[in-house]
Amino acid sequence: MLLFVSQEPQARPGPPPGAAAAGLGPAPGMSVCGEAVGAGSLPSELVVHIFSFLAAPDRLRASAACSHWRECLFYPALWPRLRLSLRVSPAERPRLEFLMRKCGWFVRELRVQFAADNYPTGGGGAAAAAGEGAAVAGDGEAPPPLSPRWLDLLRTYLELVLCVLSSVRNNRNLQKLSLFGDISILQQHGTISNTYLGKVDPDGKKIKQIQQLFEEILGNSRQLKWLSCGLMLQIVTPTSLSSLSNPIANTMEHLSLLDNHIPGNTTLITAVELERFVNLRSLALDFCDFTAEMARVLADSNHVPLHRLSLLVHSVSIMHKSLDNMPKDENWQALTRNSTNLRVYIMAFDVKSDDMLRILKPSIPLERIHFDSYVTCVSGAVVDLISRQYDKFLTHFILMNDVIDMSAFPDLSDNRNEDPLVLLAWRCTRLCLLAVHGYTVWAHNLIAIARLRGSDLKVLEVTEESIEFDQGELADQDVDPVHNFIEQVSLGLGRPWHAVMDIELLSVFTEPTRHFYREMQSFSEGI
Repeated sequence: MLLFVSQEPQARPGPPPGAAAAGLGPAPGMSVCGEAVGAGSLPSELVVHIFSFLAAPDRLRASAACSHWRECLFYPALWPRLRLSLRVSPAERPRLEFLMRKCGWFVRELRVQFAADNYPTGGGGAAAAAGEGAAVAGDGEAPPPLSPRWLDLLRTYLELVLCVLSSVRNNRNLQKLSLFGDISILQQHGTISNTYLGKVDPDGKKIKQIQQLFEEILGNSRQLKWLSCGLMLQIVTPTSLSSLSNPIANTMEHLSLLDNHIPGNTTLITAVELERFVNLRSLALDFCDFTAEMARVLADSNHVPLHRLSLLVHSVSIMHKSLDNMPKDENWQALTRNSTNLRVYIMAFDVKSDDMLRILKPSIPLERIHFDSYVTCVSGAVVDLISRQYDKFLTHFILMNDVIDMSAFPDLSDNRNEDPLVLLAWRCTRLCLLAVHGYTVWAHNLIAIARLRGSDLKVLEVTEESIEFDQGELADQDVDPVHNFIEQVSLGLGRPWHAVMDIELLSVFTEPTRHFYREMQSFSEGI
């Protein structure tokens, strides 16, 4: 299904019943499109104005009425922005081709998300695939075989990407371009570029064509201010950004290049290349690509203050690249002196606690952090460090653990006098979002968190299976412990509250990368 997200005004209500009889609309039997009467007789400019009040899906439906309406409905002024969510399915291609043929050459803002649902893997589920992905990349063993359907998905994915890029290659009005590929296997197996793609693109012609089209788009751009490419397979190369002219690079305001599976120590942008982007206000990169030298470039007085920095820390990246070049605390201090309003968003996938303790420098103005684990759990020491170092900045804290054994969640409060999550709520006075799954959260600690933050904690999402009760609470025969717990949390928050009963309804858990990318976009736009 092709989904449209439109920010255009909604359609005006239609005429009241009996309007035709009262002379307020076309009489029964009057032709709307085929004759020069009624709506068919209206000037095109007026038809375009009327249709501007329709939402995007309604415009598409109306375009099937007649050729005159179709011509008016694809007037450029009606489609300044196009936001698509595409299922990786052959059925999408004809509709996508039609829409991009009509709008691709003039649209000013294009955002496309590619999504494959119900991933047909050769082994276990998504969690198992993610857990094995790092091992495959590290041990050099052959990856698990993929089903024929998966190969068809990869082939369709390449065709849809080609369709999108070819339609905007000559668009000089493009101001925002955002591409996101939410395909599980593309994110989780480091050897996909050498193994699986060889089966669907033996000569590499489609990949090369995709890369050339992307460089053409950058080279032809005259107004591009926002460029975002996240978790897309081999679209961006280390030479792609050189296609941007100096005037465009100098005026670029947002740049996002996230987890593009570049092998070895290769990076998509260097500190020297970054020097051209002097007006960059928001930046999103793989953490291993964000070096101390880059921090020095952004801290230079010739660069405008940076407002938003999003960093993706992935265990696979750490395995192939080194943390030795990451910014030291003095680099963060220099950066924040030049960018006093800088805020940082970190997403960590399966990162060891020892590595996180190295990464989390005291001077990072960390506003949001999202942990997502399949194999490696976050330690209480990491949570404690975050609450002590970032108490003046932290607003969002997400802790997710996709464990197979639902009966043995790790307990952050083991061997501690105080629970790290309670200390987080106490110290971080700006905390407004807390989400936890896959870690033990004691009921009395959750009540304490609700009381400490109160109504300022706008979002508190904890899954039912993560909540544990003391034996003393369960032994009390006079009080229903679950009812009393929910009541106490609700009183603390000042609003009705319930635990998350169905984890599948929690998008931050079921679609962590898409959640991060969506939040990163919003985070970067909220300057």
